[in-house]
Amino acid sequence: MKLLRALSVAASAAALSTLSLAGQTAPASAAGSFVVSESQFNQLFPSRNSFYTYAGLVNALNAYPKFAATGDTATRRREAAAFLANVSHETGGLKFVVEQNTANYPHYCDTSQSYGCPAGQAAYYGRGPLQLSWNFNYKAAGDALGIDLLHDPYLAERDSAVSWKTALWFWNTQSGAGRTTPHDAIVNNKGFGETIRSINGALECDGKNPAQRDDRINLYKKFVGVLGTDVGGGNLSC
Repeated sequence: MKLLRALSVAASAAALSTLSLAGQTAPASAAGSFVVSESQFNQLFPSRNSFYTYAGLVNALNAYPKFAATGDTATRRREAAAFLANVSHETGGLKFVVEQNTANYPHYCDTSQSYGCPAGQAAYYGRGPLQLSWNFNYKAAGDALGIDLLHDPYLAERDSAVSWKTALWFWNTQSGAGRTTPHDAIVNNKGFGETIRSINGALECDGKNPAQRDDRINLYKKFVGVLGTDVGGGNLSC
């Protein structure tokens, strides 16, 4: 699916103790406070692409500190499960870093935008955990995160933390085809179905593509179990 995403992380690496993971370092304090442990992450994504590191995800959390850190412990775990379930659906279990249908690549350049497509017409294909795509989405995400993704969209497939941040940008700030951001949907108990509506509701909600929608729901049910919580209130479906 093709969404809008972006990221920005400002870290103070100097005074923080760190942990080393897959060649990267993540603030130990951030890893310790995240409701998903490294072992749980590995359990959820046993066959993931090595690009998608746990350290990259933990580093990205600094960009959106309210993510999986709002409400009681059950709500925090529920949000992490909801986010990762949608991510798993979008990437085949974190196996795909970029969109697999290369024929779509030239389609994601909206030339009506004043800034055009400076990286090239075919440069704004889907990348990362929620498959950021379109030049205007790279522009918006990059602006929010303080990263020039419009001119260098490839950064979202070269840097794990940046890639994770693009997904967190959408999750925490964009409503997409829905009525609320996915973050607000979970913390305000509106149900997992509202996260589906925001991310791909135009194609999967209101009776369209039920198999795709149900795959997200089944992943969510599995992931809340691994994280030790439940599906919560609200509608599971859309």
